[in-house]
Amino acid sequence: MRLVHLSDLHLGYRQYQRLTPGGVNQREADVAATFRATIDCVIALAPELIVIAGDVFHTVRPTNQAILHAFIQFGRLVQTLPDSIVVLVAGNHDTPRSAETGGILQLFAQLGLHVVDREARRLVFPERGLSVLAVPDVPGLVRPALVPDRDARRNVLVLHGEVQGMLPASAAAADRAALEISHEELGAARWDYVALGHYHVYREIAPNAFYSGSIDYTSANPWGELYEERIAGLPGKGFVERDLETGRQTFHPLPPSRPLIDLPPISARGLTAPDLDERIRTTVEACDGGIDDKIVRLTIRDLPRHVARELDHKAIREMKRRALNFQITERRPEPLRLHGTGAPGRRPSLNEIVREKLLVRPIDAGIDRETLVQRALAYLDEAQLVAAPTPALVES
Repeated sequence: MRLVHLSDLHLGYRQYQRLTPGGVNQREADVAATFRATIDCVIALAPELIVIAGDVFHTVRPTNQAILHAFIQFGRLVQTLPDSIVVLVAGNHDTPRSAETGGILQLFAQLGLHVVDREARRLVFPERGLSVLAVPDVPGLVRPALVPDRDARRNVLVLHGEVQGMLPASAAAADRAALEISHEELGAARWDYVALGHYHVYREIAPNAFYSGSIDYTSANPWGELYEERIAGLPGKGFVERDLETGRQTFHPLPPSRPLIDLPPISARGLTAPDLDERIRTTVEACDGGIDDKIVRLTIRDLPRHVARELDHKAIREMKRRALNFQITERRPEPLRLHGTGAPGRRPSLNEIVREKLLVRPIDAGIDRETLVQRALAYLDEAQLVAAPTPALVES
């Protein structure tokens, strides 16, 4: 038996102000296109079991556009694969805060999906020898004992939540799940497969327990996701295909509908505003395929405020016009402790003190500040050479 495990669709996700010609937020349209491509891939694989581990929508009250798109794509899935079992579990983004408020997910039960959105349920399919324990992320959920069905030949656990200690602090803090579970309670070794949702990067928790990750970049920190994927050697977003008989597993990458480009960072240390303008221009021009219609970030380190103010903002506005979103992340220079009191820090050198003072000192309009700083530091270097003790004096 083969299953497909996907999660964190976040349909209806919106970001930035750009609209499609039809008046839909461009990022919402991007995520919808990614979901449509995902359904195409799943249909081509034709697995016997499809599990969706939560966060179908980005908000509890999605737009009519997002609901309609989900209904059409899920309808296409069950119509094309009528013999496949589809299990859909609610995530924290799908679940209303109030138990009295109903969610939208039950709508998809009308299509034949097995929707679990209010309490945990064990779904048994005797003709397949299969049992699926589905655990949604619901505040105040009375969690069942996470134990397999002894009468089933194959047991699958589908759960949306955090496995304690397994998520990076940045990911856990950004979007807290209501459901948190220990490694011991999860008991991955007892199951044929554990399908997890909530964490947006593909990650192994145990040899048979995985977060499939999201299908697109829809978290509050997409740049952190890019970094984690790069460190893990992942090609990006995707979903899992697993053979429950052999344990063979494949991660199917999904091409993003909208490329995210994290340009090589620039250090502004020692650069004038014109120098930095040129460095920004060459970095942007070196972007493979250009920045047009992409989501782009450029990090500039050691950028003093006075240099940031003097940048060519007209050129930067043109870059922002070309990209879907062009973000410059400014990192200020490391503060120097110029006095002997206050928080501990690195003791600055004399050159650093002089440079820091000259960078903020009022000067006449006709004087070039950078030339002044360079000449002052050159004089200071000469003075230090003259004052340096000779080797003979040091030895004595």
